[in-house]
Amino acid sequence: MKPVSNSFFARDALVVAKELLGKVVEFNGTSGIIVETEAYKSDPASHGYKITPRSEIMLSSYGKVYVYIIYGMYYCLNFTTNKGEVGAVLIRALEPLDGVNKMKRRRKTDNLHNLMSGPGKLCNALKITKLQNSTDVNEKIKVYHYKKIKDKEIKTSGRIGISQGKDLQWRFFIKDSKFVSK
Repeated sequence: MKPVSNSFFARDALVVAKELLGKVVEFNGTSGIIVETEAYKSDPASHGYKITPRSEIMLSSYGKVYVYIIYGMYYCLNFTTNKGEVGAVLIRALEPLDGVNKMKRRRKTDNLHNLMSGPGKLCNALKITKLQNSTDVNEKIKVYHYKKIKDKEIKTSGRIGISQGKDLQWRFFIKDSKFVSK
């Protein structure tokens, strides 16, 4: 598989979020196909709405890994986008590909469809933590071209788990995937 170039991430988060579908994320002997993403820019639901030391990476870079923790216990994997502007794409769900037995042990489940069907679940399954934050894409966490997803196979909706900006249709997912978050 061919790695995704750094310039791929220089584009608008909405474009990148949609085009990441069908790409493969690989880390720590495990991998999965991206089946669900969410775009974040300088909207009220974004960490980049107000730039802080934590969210500054969303403004100052593209093609970087942005990992943060929610609810004090779940890591979330993002890739920064939007050269010269605020942007990032949250990876919401993966379809397991390689290292499935490792992922099942890490997640303590045999349910393949529930293994990485959410941002915290996929980070746990791949063993992604804050240690990968601010690294370049393809330095530690790799992203590869895998399969092209056609527009007719992609659905959009409002983003999940936010209180503002719910009207923005910035969540993208593969229509018939059984691995999308619930």
